[in-house]
Amino acid sequence: MTSVMDAQGINLRALREQVDAVLEEFLEGKAETAAGRGHPPEVVETVRDFLAAGGKRIRAQLCVVGWHAAGGRGDPAPVMRVAASLELFVAFALIHDDIMDDSAMRRGRPAVHRALRARLGQSQRAERLGAGGALLVGNLALIWAQELLHTVELTAERRKAVHALYDAMLEEVMYGQYLDVMGTDRGDGDVEAALQIVRYKTATATVQRPLQLGAAVAGAGAATLDLCTELGLPLGEAFQIRDDLLDVFGSADGACAPGLGDLREGKRTVLLALGVCRADPQQRQRLRQLVGRADLDESGAAEVRAILEMTGAREYAENIIASRYEQVLRVLDSAAFPPDVSGALRGLAVTATQYTT
Repeated sequence: MTSVMDAQGINLRALREQVDAVLEEFLEGKAETAAGRGHPPEVVETVRDFLAAGGKRIRAQLCVVGWHAAGGRGDPAPVMRVAASLELFVAFALIHDDIMDDSAMRRGRPAVHRALRARLGQSQRAERLGAGGALLVGNLALIWAQELLHTVELTAERRKAVHALYDAMLEEVMYGQYLDVMGTDRGDGDVEAALQIVRYKTATATVQRPLQLGAAVAGAGAATLDLCTELGLPLGEAFQIRDDLLDVFGSADGACAPGLGDLREGKRTVLLALGVCRADPQQRQRLRQLVGRADLDESGAAEVRAILEMTGAREYAENIIASRYEQVLRVLDSAAFPPDVSGALRGLAVTATQYTT
């Protein structure tokens, strides 16, 4: 496998292409195995189509950059497989997340459970079976993520460190998802509780653990792993808060349209917690009446957006993102990373905090 380094440093586009090539080769093997054993071919195709539909591969990129940050040298094949494993893990997490939220769309296409439901008709039974089928597809994506991870060639010491970090990531995401599901519809203004969900569900798995996993493949010590945490948690929080803002307000350039998903689901986001916390009694009552309604329409959503603007919740959320971004830059300024690693991390920090789609 060729290096992703060029004259400008770490080539993130080439990095993504190599990770996609690992995924394609792995899934092609799964398709051949399925055909040979008479397994339903659409399962592999569903996972393949889900991965092809989009996603910035930010976790995979951070994993490989973490490898470089820890002095990774030589054949990048092991870290590319770990990075590819992360993308299969993300597929699992998003497919299951869409089931729990009953989201209609993902990456511009029907969510997997909705697509499977459509194959079976519009009956109540079809709805249940579609969700069950998507649950199993997601489970297979997780199993395959683990298979990719377990087939990475590493020394015993490095393998132990990588697997421990991966296991911690899985546990954190499950706890975060549990808090998210059980906290939905509470409608309270507990900003710290909302941030806790972000840390468990997103910040660790999106930035901190991918960086640490790549570093562990290179044999990183405790100091480097701690530095990954200093970078990862604030950047991961900023990433999720930006995502929440985009879901409600869209992007200024129109590339991302305002949505109804989080508002209809009553998601316990930092943005909505800020709105409830900063609202006056009348505004708070309206938020609690509107947010979480499955039949919320654009008129109601516009009222919620107006309240989030008037209370300053949107501006405050933007300030949190800016503060976390500045925190990341301060860590990078003091870290003794090679210039190519620092440059890649700065670019990824911009992608995570200012992306528009």
